[in-house]
Amino acid sequence: MRIGLLTGGGDCPGLNAAIRGVVKHALGEYGHSVIGFRNGWKGVAQGDVQPLGRSDIRNVLPVGGTLLGTARFHPHSEDGGMDAVLTTLEAERIDALVCIGGDGTVHAASKVAEAGVPMIAIPKTIDNDVEGTDLSIGFHTAVNIATDAIDRLHTTAESHNRVMVVEVMGRHAGWIAVNAGIAGGAEVVLAPERPFDIDKVVRFLRHRHRAHASFSIVVVAEGAVPAEGSAMDFTQRLGRFGEIVAGSVGEAVAAEIAERTGFDTRLTVLGHVQRGGTPTPTDRILGSRFGVAAVDAAASGRTSVMTAVRGDEVHLVPFDEVAGKVKHVPEELLRVADTLA
Repeated sequence: MRIGLLTGGGDCPGLNAAIRGVVKHALGEYGHSVIGFRNGWKGVAQGDVQPLGRSDIRNVLPVGGTLLGTARFHPHSEDGGMDAVLTTLEAERIDALVCIGGDGTVHAASKVAEAGVPMIAIPKTIDNDVEGTDLSIGFHTAVNIATDAIDRLHTTAESHNRVMVVEVMGRHAGWIAVNAGIAGGAEVVLAPERPFDIDKVVRFLRHRHRAHASFSIVVVAEGAVPAEGSAMDFTQRLGRFGEIVAGSVGEAVAAEIAERTGFDTRLTVLGHVQRGGTPTPTDRILGSRFGVAAVDAAASGRTSVMTAVRGDEVHLVPFDEVAGKVKHVPEELLRVADTLA
């Protein structure tokens, strides 16, 4: 069997662990060959291939990013993209294709599967918003990075009697903001799941600073928005590909707090720092498990599925249960963040 492999969407720590898992298991257990495609779905469309052997995956386990490269390219959304993908897969005699990606890449995989290609997806995204799995590759590392940043900002906030606003990634779901906010002891956490009232935020900070503290940490997910009819006039700034411009909501929130309270307020935008660096053991293990599960699925003919971890076990979830869907932070976790403010 010839297994194709690609990484799509944004990079994150743990991708190389998944690639390694696919290659080692395919070669060692089944004697299959693995054909990598460079730069995500774009590489498939362009026929940009890289056969993967043991030497290609040596020492990659602790390395961040992806040795295959990645790109934000969805073949079903590009003129001629789907035909180009199918032509390449036929020319390379690919028997099954494994794609590692977030919600957009998994959705693209479901469209390619509908065209008759045996597909298996592996979920990765620091946002942790892929439906059907408790964890996606990269999330654990991103939360660790964000929590470490909040810990460091605590000391400078307290030393200078400041409000520190920390913007983290999370366009549609606030998993990083909520988890890092709880772990880092933030006073306020603003997430996309719950539009915020800037008046309530300001009243809380004033009360806190009058009552018992001279500093505060406010964590804001990049996709957080003011509640409809609130006193804050804000329009999210978007880039040319529809992506949120880093610092957009963070700047607005910091400016509102400073103007309304008079407190010395500073903004830190973590941005792509959250995507980079060495993956945590959790992400290395998760990527490895997903890689092995994907190869087993291909070998047994289980396709149009995504690997997922639920509790302690890895499962295969049909595309129609997850493609195009977003996993939001549950109300219970949001409540914990509010309660511990």
